[in-house]
Amino acid sequence: MVSLLPSRVSAPETPAPAPRRRSIARSRRRLGIAYATPMAVLVAVFFVIPLGLMLWMSVNHWPLVGVSAPNGVENYDALGDPLFLRAVWFTVKYTLVTTVVLGVVAFGLALLVQHDRPGTGVVRTVFFLPSAVGLASTSLLFYGLFNTDSSALNHLVDFLGFGRVDWLGSGGGALGSTVGMITWRFAGFYMLILLTGLQSIDPALYEAARIDGATRWQILWRVTLPLLRPTLALAAVLSLTGSLLAFDQFFILTGGRHDTATVVIDIYREAFLSQDLGRAAAISVATLAVLIVLNVAQLRLIRREGR
Repeated sequence: MVSLLPSRVSAPETPAPAPRRRSIARSRRRLGIAYATPMAVLVAVFFVIPLGLMLWMSVNHWPLVGVSAPNGVENYDALGDPLFLRAVWFTVKYTLVTTVVLGVVAFGLALLVQHDRPGTGVVRTVFFLPSAVGLASTSLLFYGLFNTDSSALNHLVDFLGFGRVDWLGSGGGALGSTVGMITWRFAGFYMLILLTGLQSIDPALYEAARIDGATRWQILWRVTLPLLRPTLALAAVLSLTGSLLAFDQFFILTGGRHDTATVVIDIYREAFLSQDLGRAAAISVATLAVLIVLNVAQLRLIRREGR
């Protein structure tokens, strides 16, 4: 039997009064501020305040021990010092060589372990393990390997009949040895970054290219690399930034001898050997400006390639 009575219709919910809505919004704002305050304090204490102090030091004569005094932009004369210019040239050379070698090796490793096969997980882990070792520890380890007198590497080379090699005795030898060490240390890390990009490429694109008769090299150059550009740009940002700020490896392996001083070693030399914190701060400001320009340019490239 069909009821002729009208069905009960639920009344629409009445919106919360305006004062109550404002109270809820204020509570949410307070909660957001409470969550953000600890991180804001950390950023202010460990970044903003030191940055402001560095800028102030760069326009003052600021000895390591003694009283500071304003001197305008006199400290920025350090940017024309021959030692600094040599450090800049070596840092640029090291950055270019390291970025290219590390990128090629990491990309090759990523291609090697791209597909899931028996044992691939173990191989990926083995490639990544050196990244778990600290850079200072790695430098000390390789310093023992490169030491002319007691080097295990030299014993092997001597056994093969090539004679002992002074790995760190010249600028070129020290550069090549350090690039090799950095490649061993970071190749697994960059391999994972590039592997993530490779696995995000749709397999259907590879299948369509094979159906069209493309060879492996054609697939690599016309499918893989174009689609991997954003990931390659990200890896380049990390590699360039790390290489331009190189310090530990050269400080431990060569101490800056044989024209292997980097920009950061020059900052250390000005601050603690020449005891002039003002000149060191001026070089730091210039280095920061260069890094900001490079990173902004690279991030814009990443965004453009990702569209």
